[in-house]
Amino acid sequence: MKFFIDTANLADIREAQEMGILDGVTTNPSLMAKEGITGKDNVMRHYKQICEIVEGDVSAEVISIKYEEMIKEGEELAELDENIVVKIPMTAEGVKAIKYFSEKGIRTNCTLIFSAGQALVAAKAGASYVSPFVGRLDDISTDGMALIEQIVTIFTNYGYTTEVLAASVRHPMHIIQCAEIGADVMTAPLSAIKALLNHPLTDSGLAKFLADHEKANLPVKQ
Repeated sequence: MKFFIDTANLADIREAQEMGILDGVTTNPSLMAKEGITGKDNVMRHYKQICEIVEGDVSAEVISIKYEEMIKEGEELAELDENIVVKIPMTAEGVKAIKYFSEKGIRTNCTLIFSAGQALVAAKAGASYVSPFVGRLDDISTDGMALIEQIVTIFTNYGYTTEVLAASVRHPMHIIQCAEIGADVMTAPLSAIKALLNHPLTDSGLAKFLADHEKANLPVKQ
Protein backbone atom coordinates (compact mmCIF):
# COMPACT_ATOMS: atom_id res chain seq x y z
CA MET A 1 0.00 0.00 0.00
CA LYS A 2 1.31 3.41 -0.95
CA PHE A 3 1.57 6.16 1.67
CA PHE A 4 0.48 9.64 0.61
CA ILE A 5 0.47 12.61 2.95
CA ASP A 6 -2.61 14.81 2.98
CA THR A 7 -1.29 18.33 3.44
CA ALA A 8 0.01 21.46 1.76
CA ASN A 9 2.54 22.08 4.54
CA LEU A 10 6.04 21.90 3.04
CA ALA A 11 7.73 21.10 6.36
CA ASP A 12 5.45 18.10 6.94
CA ILE A 13 6.03 16.90 3.38
CA ARG A 14 9.80 17.17 3.81
CA GLU A 15 9.66 15.30 7.13
CA ALA A 16 7.64 12.45 5.60
CA GLN A 17 9.97 12.35 2.60
CA GLU A 18 13.02 12.17 4.85
CA MET A 19 11.48 9.20 6.69
CA GLY A 20 11.74 7.31 3.42
CA ILE A 21 8.12 6.14 3.33
CA LEU A 22 6.41 8.83 1.26
CA ASP A 23 4.91 7.84 -2.10
CA GLY A 24 2.93 10.98 -2.90
CA VAL A 25 0.91 13.98 -1.73
CA THR A 26 -2.75 14.95 -1.83
CA THR A 27 -3.92 18.51 -1.43
CA ASN A 28 -7.20 20.40 -1.66
CA PRO A 29 -8.35 24.03 -1.50
CA SER A 30 -8.96 23.78 2.26
CA LEU A 31 -5.40 22.59 2.89
CA MET A 32 -4.01 25.36 0.72
CA ALA A 33 -6.06 27.95 2.60
CA LYS A 34 -4.85 26.50 5.91
CA GLU A 35 -1.27 27.28 4.86
CA GLY A 36 -2.25 30.79 3.73
CA ILE A 37 -1.65 29.99 0.05
CA THR A 38 -3.98 32.26 -1.92
CA GLY A 39 -4.14 33.54 -5.48
CA LYS A 40 -3.62 31.44 -8.60
CA ASP A 41 0.06 32.27 -9.07
CA ASN A 42 0.91 31.43 -5.46
CA VAL A 43 -1.06 28.19 -5.58
CA MET A 44 0.67 27.10 -8.80
CA ARG A 45 4.07 28.01 -7.37
CA HIS A 46 3.28 25.99 -4.24
CA TYR A 47 2.43 22.92 -6.29
CA LYS A 48 5.77 23.25 -8.03
CA GLN A 49 7.53 23.40 -4.66
CA ILE A 50 5.74 20.24 -3.53
CA CYS A 51 6.77 18.44 -6.72
CA GLU A 52 10.39 19.41 -6.08
CA ILE A 53 10.26 17.63 -2.70
CA VAL A 54 8.34 14.48 -3.61
CA GLU A 55 9.22 11.91 -6.24
CA GLY A 56 5.68 10.49 -6.45
CA ASP A 57 2.27 11.70 -7.54
CA VAL A 58 0.90 15.04 -6.33
CA SER A 59 -2.86 15.54 -6.52
CA ALA A 60 -3.76 19.12 -7.43
CA GLU A 61 -7.45 19.98 -7.28
CA VAL A 62 -9.42 22.09 -9.73
CA ILE A 63 -11.62 24.84 -8.32
CA SER A 64 -13.97 24.99 -11.29
CA ILE A 65 -17.24 23.06 -11.34
CA LYS A 66 -18.13 23.52 -15.03
CA TYR A 67 -16.75 21.12 -17.64
CA GLU A 68 -15.01 23.64 -19.92
CA GLU A 69 -13.42 25.44 -16.97
CA MET A 70 -12.28 22.16 -15.42
CA ILE A 71 -10.56 21.25 -18.69
CA LYS A 72 -8.74 24.57 -18.90
CA GLU A 73 -7.69 24.51 -15.26
CA GLY A 74 -6.74 20.83 -15.29
CA GLU A 75 -4.54 21.23 -18.38
CA GLU A 76 -2.72 24.13 -16.71
CA LEU A 77 -2.13 22.03 -13.60
CA ALA A 78 -0.91 19.05 -15.61
CA GLU A 79 1.67 21.22 -17.35
CA LEU A 80 3.32 22.12 -14.03
CA ASP A 81 5.02 18.77 -13.56
CA GLU A 82 4.82 15.21 -14.87
CA ASN A 83 3.86 14.00 -11.38
CA ILE A 84 0.76 16.20 -11.13
CA VAL A 85 -2.51 14.26 -10.95
CA VAL A 86 -5.54 16.45 -11.61
CA LYS A 87 -8.06 16.14 -8.81
CA ILE A 88 -11.67 16.29 -10.05
CA PRO A 89 -14.88 16.32 -7.97
CA MET A 90 -17.46 13.54 -8.32
CA THR A 91 -20.10 15.36 -10.33
CA ALA A 92 -21.61 14.80 -13.78
CA GLU A 93 -19.39 17.57 -15.15
CA GLY A 94 -16.44 16.08 -13.33
CA VAL A 95 -16.99 12.64 -14.83
CA LYS A 96 -17.06 14.18 -18.31
CA ALA A 97 -13.78 15.93 -17.52
CA ILE A 98 -12.23 12.67 -16.28
CA LYS A 99 -13.15 11.01 -19.57
CA TYR A 100 -11.58 13.88 -21.51
CA PHE A 101 -8.37 13.81 -19.47
CA SER A 102 -8.17 10.02 -19.73
CA GLU A 103 -8.26 10.24 -23.52
CA LYS A 104 -5.55 12.93 -23.42
CA GLY A 105 -3.27 10.85 -21.19
CA ILE A 106 -3.67 13.19 -18.20
CA ARG A 107 -4.03 11.31 -14.93
CA THR A 108 -6.90 12.12 -12.58
CA ASN A 109 -8.01 11.59 -9.00
CA CYS A 110 -11.78 11.61 -8.55
CA THR A 111 -12.45 13.11 -5.13
CA LEU A 112 -15.42 13.32 -2.76
CA ILE A 113 -16.40 9.68 -3.27
CA PHE A 114 -18.98 8.47 -0.73
CA SER A 115 -20.53 5.46 -2.47
CA ALA A 116 -19.46 2.44 -4.48
CA GLY A 117 -21.62 3.64 -7.36
CA GLN A 118 -19.69 6.89 -7.56
CA ALA A 119 -16.39 5.00 -7.56
CA LEU A 120 -17.61 2.65 -10.30
CA VAL A 121 -18.69 5.54 -12.55
CA ALA A 122 -15.34 7.30 -12.04
CA ALA A 123 -13.44 4.11 -12.89
CA LYS A 124 -15.48 3.58 -16.06
CA ALA A 125 -14.68 7.16 -17.10
CA GLY A 126 -10.97 6.37 -16.75
CA ALA A 127 -9.98 7.90 -13.40
CA SER A 128 -6.46 7.01 -12.29
CA TYR A 129 -7.52 7.17 -8.63
CA VAL A 130 -10.79 7.31 -6.72
CA SER A 131 -10.77 8.89 -3.26
CA PRO A 132 -13.43 7.55 -0.90
CA PHE A 133 -13.57 9.64 2.30
CA VAL A 134 -13.36 7.24 5.24
CA GLY A 135 -13.37 9.67 8.15
CA ARG A 136 -16.23 11.80 6.90
CA LEU A 137 -18.42 8.70 6.60
CA ASP A 138 -17.44 7.66 10.12
CA ASP A 139 -18.49 11.14 11.26
CA ILE A 140 -22.09 10.43 10.25
CA SER A 141 -22.15 6.96 11.84
CA THR A 142 -21.48 5.13 8.57
CA ASP A 143 -18.71 2.54 8.21
CA GLY A 144 -16.12 4.17 5.99
CA MET A 145 -13.98 1.03 5.84
CA ALA A 146 -16.91 -0.99 4.54
CA LEU A 147 -16.97 1.34 1.54
CA ILE A 148 -13.25 0.82 0.90
CA GLU A 149 -13.76 -2.94 0.98
CA GLN A 150 -16.76 -2.72 -1.34
CA ILE A 151 -14.86 -0.64 -3.92
CA VAL A 152 -11.79 -2.91 -3.77
CA THR A 153 -14.03 -5.94 -4.38
CA ILE A 154 -15.79 -4.35 -7.37
CA PHE A 155 -12.57 -3.18 -8.99
CA THR A 156 -11.00 -6.61 -8.48
CA ASN A 157 -14.06 -8.35 -9.96
CA TYR A 158 -13.77 -6.46 -13.22
CA GLY A 159 -10.06 -5.75 -13.44
CA TYR A 160 -10.26 -1.96 -13.20
CA THR A 161 -6.81 -0.38 -13.10
CA THR A 162 -8.17 2.62 -11.17
CA GLU A 163 -6.44 2.74 -7.79
CA VAL A 164 -8.42 2.98 -4.56
CA LEU A 165 -7.01 5.91 -2.59
CA ALA A 166 -8.46 5.91 0.93
CA ALA A 167 -8.86 9.55 1.95
CA SER A 168 -9.95 11.35 5.11
CA VAL A 169 -7.84 8.87 7.08
CA ARG A 170 -7.74 10.11 10.66
CA HIS A 171 -5.67 7.73 12.80
CA PRO A 172 -3.29 4.75 12.68
CA MET A 173 -6.03 2.12 12.93
CA HIS A 174 -7.58 3.54 9.77
CA ILE A 175 -4.22 2.99 8.06
CA ILE A 176 -3.94 -0.61 9.25
CA GLN A 177 -7.52 -1.36 8.22
CA CYS A 178 -6.85 0.09 4.75
CA ALA A 179 -3.84 -2.20 4.41
CA GLU A 180 -5.84 -5.24 5.57
CA ILE A 181 -8.64 -4.53 3.09
CA GLY A 182 -6.26 -3.98 0.20
CA ALA A 183 -6.53 -0.27 -0.59
CA ASP A 184 -3.91 0.69 -3.15
CA VAL A 185 -3.13 3.98 -1.42
CA MET A 186 -4.00 5.76 1.78
CA THR A 187 -3.54 9.47 2.40
CA ALA A 188 -3.30 10.84 5.92
CA PRO A 189 -1.85 13.73 7.91
CA LEU A 190 1.71 13.35 9.18
CA SER A 191 0.45 12.85 12.74
CA ALA A 192 -1.43 9.67 11.77
CA ILE A 193 1.55 8.30 9.87
CA LYS A 194 3.97 9.00 12.74
CA ALA A 195 1.55 7.39 15.21
CA LEU A 196 2.31 4.05 13.52
CA LEU A 197 5.81 4.27 15.03
CA ASN A 198 4.59 4.31 18.61
CA HIS A 199 4.15 1.41 21.03
CA PRO A 200 4.68 1.49 24.81
CA LEU A 201 6.55 -1.83 24.76
CA THR A 202 8.99 -0.42 22.21
CA ASP A 203 9.62 2.55 24.50
CA SER A 204 10.05 0.43 27.64
CA GLY A 205 12.16 -2.16 25.81
CA LEU A 206 14.52 0.47 24.43
CA ALA A 207 14.81 2.12 27.85
CA LYS A 208 15.75 -1.25 29.41
CA PHE A 209 18.31 -2.06 26.71
CA LEU A 210 19.99 1.32 27.21
CA ALA A 211 19.90 1.01 30.99
CA ASP A 212 21.41 -2.50 30.88
CA HIS A 213 24.11 -1.32 28.49
CA GLU A 214 24.99 1.61 30.74
CA LYS A 215 25.10 -0.61 33.83
CA ALA A 216 27.30 -3.21 32.13
CA ASN A 217 29.72 -0.57 30.93
CA LEU A 218 30.23 1.42 34.12
CA PRO A 219 33.89 2.27 34.76
CA VAL A 220 35.58 -0.32 36.96
CA LYS A 221 36.63 1.16 40.29
CA GLN A 222 40.33 0.66 41.04
